[in-house]
Amino acid sequence: MKSVVIIPTYNEIDNIEKITSEILKTVPSNLDIVIVDDNSNDGTVEVIDRISNERIIPIHRKNMKSFGGSYKDGFDFALKNNYDYIFEMDADFSHPVEMLPILIKELKNSDVIIGSRYIKGGDLQKFSVIRKVFSKLANLYSKTLTGLPVRDITSGFVGYKREVLSNIDLNNIKSEGYGFQIEMKYQAYKKGFSFKEIPIVFVDRINGSSKLGKKMIGEAFFVCLKIAFSRYSNGL
Repeated sequence: MKSVVIIPTYNEIDNIEKITSEILKTVPSNLDIVIVDDNSNDGTVEVIDRISNERIIPIHRKNMKSFGGSYKDGFDFALKNNYDYIFEMDADFSHPVEMLPILIKELKNSDVIIGSRYIKGGDLQKFSVIRKVFSKLANLYSKTLTGLPVRDITSGFVGYKREVLSNIDLNNIKSEGYGFQIEMKYQAYKKGFSFKEIPIVFVDRINGSSKLGKKMIGEAFFVCLKIAFSRYSNGL
């Protein structure tokens, strides 16, 4: 199976070369890396261009800063280039690279595979107690309103079979942050695709700063309300 992992970047000069090197060591064949850069201004662009080769493919988005848009451009590239398995992954080592081979293997038996922080064996490291509680409550809120049979709805460590992305109208997904992850999973669920969650230990980033702020958290809150209203209106 031909696989690809899509990594969105914005000012990840401290991480991008290290993460790509670690991925290629961990999955030495049949996996390409597409880096979708959102007009970084810290030297990330130059690093990406330097390390690019037949397995590390850059996409440069000029004058754009859009997390969801980066993933949609990456998905579009993956579909046009006939990848079978398409993965999402952060650049900052918060997602454990060593779990990639396991997610690839498990995707054979499901349509969507999720690296989950909230099933047995999963955890959040280097998070304060308050942040852990807030994160779990946010996921409970999302699960309740959307009806998704998933414990970690906002996970960004996800793999899709190409059939899933081929059947989702990506143009109708407008969210940019956590809401994007929720919408993607909900649309896959509505289409009847199967899910499986694999426990991961999510580690808060060491280098660089998070790009997901209060605006994106608020966006996710309203996305869940929108989905809940749609479900109620359709008697679901």
